[in-house]
Amino acid sequence: MTPTLLRRLRPLVFSTLLSTLIGGAAALALPAAAATPAALPGTSLYKIDATLTDQQGQPFKLAARRGQPVLVSMFYNSCQFVCPMLIDTVRMTEQSLSAQERAGLASLLITFDPDRDDVKVLAKVAAERGLEPAHWTLARTDAASVRKIAAALDIQYRQLSDGEYNHTTVLVLLDRDGSVVGRTKKMGALDPAFVKLVRSTLAAATRAP
Repeated sequence: MTPTLLRRLRPLVFSTLLSTLIGGAAALALPAAAATPAALPGTSLYKIDATLTDQQGQPFKLAARRGQPVLVSMFYNSCQFVCPMLIDTVRMTEQSLSAQERAGLASLLITFDPDRDDVKVLAKVAAERGLEPAHWTLARTDAASVRKIAAALDIQYRQLSDGEYNHTTVLVLLDRDGSVVGRTKKMGALDPAFVKLVRSTLAAATRAP
């Protein structure tokens, strides 16, 4: 290469190198694009845009439970027989799992009776039954949202003239996206088929990206 040609090429090489360095620095400076969450399936309970309040007085949305399987049901504090049995059934189902499995499962109980079951009442129930807030959420919401949630879970209820309720007693399992996987009406004792379903749902959630 002649000295004259070398002198002519130097500005071009310098310009190309500078452009490459600037472009690389700009690429490094750009933040990584946040992954867009997948759309909720049409059957998801989490499509209900209700605001609930837990036993600690903290508001939350149903969709905040997305990402892990959830045992969910509905109850009310004044119930003297079936609802306490429902809580026992949830506890027995949890205790049948390994510690690792329990760590990946949440339990959510929503009251039919928001007028009487305020935060203090829910906190009292949780304390008396020894329900750890890390795994158990007792929640209240407005009456209209109660109806929507009950309908989505296929839970029937009716308030009686004395303020008590007739209602379906059922424990429902949701997958990590809030869709119903299964349900059991067996109260006060373990349902082996339901426990097996809980385990397989937890395993599937662990494998999911």
